[in-house]
Amino acid sequence: MSAPYFVEILARNGEVLHRHKVATLPIRIGRGYDNDVILDDAHSAAAHAIVDLDDDGKLLLRDLGSKNGTFAHGKRASSTVVEGNTVMRLGHTRLRIRSADFPVPAEVADTTMHGWEGTVPATIGLALIAVFSCLGTWISDIEPFALIRYLLVLASSLGLGLLWAGAWGLANRLFGSHARMGRHLFILGSGMAAVFIWRALSNVIAYAWSAEVFTRYGSLVTLAIVCAVLFFHLITIKPHHPRRFAITAWVMLVAGSALSLLNNLQSTGRTADELYMSVLLPPEVRHSPDHSLAQFLGNAAKLKQGADAARARSVKDGLGDDDDDGGESDVTD
Repeated sequence: MSAPYFVEILARNGEVLHRHKVATLPIRIGRGYDNDVILDDAHSAAAHAIVDLDDDGKLLLRDLGSKNGTFAHGKRASSTVVEGNTVMRLGHTRLRIRSADFPVPAEVADTTMHGWEGTVPATIGLALIAVFSCLGTWISDIEPFALIRYLLVLASSLGLGLLWAGAWGLANRLFGSHARMGRHLFILGSGMAAVFIWRALSNVIAYAWSAEVFTRYGSLVTLAIVCAVLFFHLITIKPHHPRRFAITAWVMLVAGSALSLLNNLQSTGRTADELYMSVLLPPEVRHSPDHSLAQFLGNAAKLKQGADAARARSVKDGLGDDDDDGGESDVTD
């Protein structure tokens, strides 16, 4: 390792916050102003550590007896051999030390889509949010038309959309150096459009061909769309970690689906959602064959037989309990 040396102060996610260049050894690190690298950290000592070459010519960081210590590889150490990728913690400050001859990785391909920034995606995203929020209200509206109701829906949906995208934009600014507010608005608008189209399409299919599975388990598809939206938000912040975020999205989808199915099972005794179609469709849309009156009455009779049998069992069980109680009472008397 050859001079000069660079002491890099790191964020929790590994990003470099500050980089200090030091021409010669030793390098004194601490909170005091007489150090080569001054730490803005109340948990570090005035003279916290010193970096110099050991007897073998290796770079060595040695703690100077600080109260909170120096940690490397997850363990407290009085001295640590410093390599280019060794991350150490002094107090609450994470740092690493690299020399001028440290090899840097090859240039990473730019996947941030700089052309898809700013006004265009923001406008499209806001338009999608406005259109599909008002369209959803119109489809489910059973009251006489009132402009103020649609204006309130429009204002609330746009406000919540801006708040959502603003939170992701702040995270993007903190962890990715650029807010990319427009792209986060576009992701949200696209997600809302996908959810609306799926719900409308699933209702049509369920009604037209009696394919109730599309509505009874349609919430799982909606959950998958939500997880996909979160994935694209995350990949916008950190485009170089698609595998990590894809795994996170899959874990969220599996966990959310399991919780939804278990909740349905506990509430209704079956994993499917209650059959509910919010879209009123004309009879012309239905393509499944109609059932005859005889089939309907036969199915009703089967339901009645099952209900009567269940009631008879409950009455019998109740009488059995009363007999047991009576027997115990007689014995007591």
